[in-house]
Amino acid sequence: MLENAFIGKTIQPTQKELASELGPCNDLWEQLVTGITEECGITEQEWNSYSPKAGWALRLKHKKRNIVYLAPCHGAFRVSFIFGDKAMNVIRNTKFPAKIRKIIAEAPHYPESSSADSSWNTRPFAASIKAYRPWYSGFAGKPRILER
Repeated sequence: MLENAFIGKTIQPTQKELASELGPCNDLWEQLVTGITEECGITEQEWNSYSPKAGWALRLKHKKRNIVYLAPCHGAFRVSFIFGDKAMNVIRNTKFPAKIRKIIAEAPHYPESSSADSSWNTRPFAASIKAYRPWYSGFAGKPRILER
């Protein structure tokens, strides 16, 4: 797993620090944040660090529901979607590219949810934003699949 770029930092990273750490992936980060915000009606963007040893992550929320966590790394970032059982059933029955099907199949299941994680660090992963869209597009409300 990629190491968080802000391990040891006790205060929230600035936009300048974030862009510096993400490097060429900063545009991809911005595209993903903008896309999820627009499609899910994100009402809150919250930086969070539960420990300096873990670093910082940006949590995008719709009302009180967490939609996605984005963790900046050095030249890349991790994306974590947390889904309840209902949402996972919709996701498992949706056709995705092989790479995403593998992530879904390997997603750890907890009593309250499942976590699907992925790391993005290059331009070819920009196409993955479209592939991930069905994951987050409807989970602010009733699950639905969007075609684009």
